[in-house]
Amino acid sequence: MFAEQVVATPDNIAVSYNGKHLTYRELDVRSNQLANYLLAHMQAQEQSCIALYLARSEYMLISILGVLKAGFAYVPIDLNYPAQRVKYILQDTQA
Repeated sequence: MFAEQVVATPDNIAVSYNGKHLTYRELDVRSNQLANYLLAHMQAQEQSCIALYLARSEYMLISILGVLKAGFAYVPIDLNYPAQRVKYILQDTQA
C-alpha cells in the first residue's frame, strides 16, 4: 500500500514532525537506502529482529519502513527504558 501511495502522490507530505517534512518520494528513497544497507551489511537471517533504539522522529518511520522492506522484523525500544530492561529485550528477541 505504501508503494502505491508513493506512485500516486510522490510529492505529497508523508511525514511531518517538529517542523520537518518528508514527501512520500523522500520517505521511500530513504527507507530503500536503509533496506539496501541492511541487506548488504547485516549477517541477519530471514525473520531476524532489528532493534530500533531511537527517539520518536522522522528517522523512526524511515527505520521501520527500511527494516520491513529488507524483510526483517523491528523491535522498538524506548529510550527511557532502564538499561536492564533494554538488555532483557535485546536478549529475549535476539535483536
